[in-house]
Amino acid sequence: MGTPSDMPPGAPTLSILMYHQIGRYPRPDAHRALFCHIDRFRSQLAYLDRAGFDVLSMDQAVDSLFGRRPLTRRSVVITVDDGYDDFREHAWPALQERGFPAMVYLVGSLIGQRSSWQTHRPDPAPLMTADAVRRLHREGCHFGSHTLSHPRLSHLPAAEQRREIADSKRQLEDLLGAEVAHFCYPYGDYTARSREFVAEAGYRSATTCIRGAGNLSEHPLELTRKAISYGDNLLGFAWKLHFKQARKGKGALADRVS
Repeated sequence: MGTPSDMPPGAPTLSILMYHQIGRYPRPDAHRALFCHIDRFRSQLAYLDRAGFDVLSMDQAVDSLFGRRPLTRRSVVITVDDGYDDFREHAWPALQERGFPAMVYLVGSLIGQRSSWQTHRPDPAPLMTADAVRRLHREGCHFGSHTLSHPRLSHLPAAEQRREIADSKRQLEDLLGAEVAHFCYPYGDYTARSREFVAEAGYRSATTCIRGAGNLSEHPLELTRKAISYGDNLLGFAWKLHFKQARKGKGALADRVS
């Protein structure tokens, strides 16, 4: 991997796609960016295949953006936040059919429980069990850390931030028996100190909620993504891939906690 001062290539475009829940749902009244219907997800995967996109692992993407692996054509990375059980039931079989990799970010201390951080929901969604995570790992799914408990990192004291970031890595490595090299900031909320703790823990990359093509990422620990939501039909999906490249959103917040 190159030094953080190395800027990613301007082209071809690499889009890091951000999903959350993928399954069968009625049209949501709110928080539409947290849902994608499985039928649309399957259509999106078919489009990537048909349009000649390379679907990369996160390791390949980081090498392409900050290392020595050139991008040869338009590419995407599929990332899925939180580790919901519907990924196991719906999304993973669809990905396997096409041989596409995916990066799923797990909330370390809540595996096999429910999304308790979603206080706006009367029925928090079930998360994958440890057995399911291990099975998908054996089948080729890639997993990263989404902290221990899905907090807003910028609201935590420094010691608690470090624990959420580092201990989740160790816990997931114990679960998988393999290195966990990639991280995702919950809510896209982090400070410069948070990023330092991510580096200190030994992660190779970290994804944000900053919008835009991955080529506009300023650092491997601040990767930009494109959110795919319930309302994105195939035309909207293609628009985000081909035309919606501009960076939107800010990076690390100024540190405001001790």
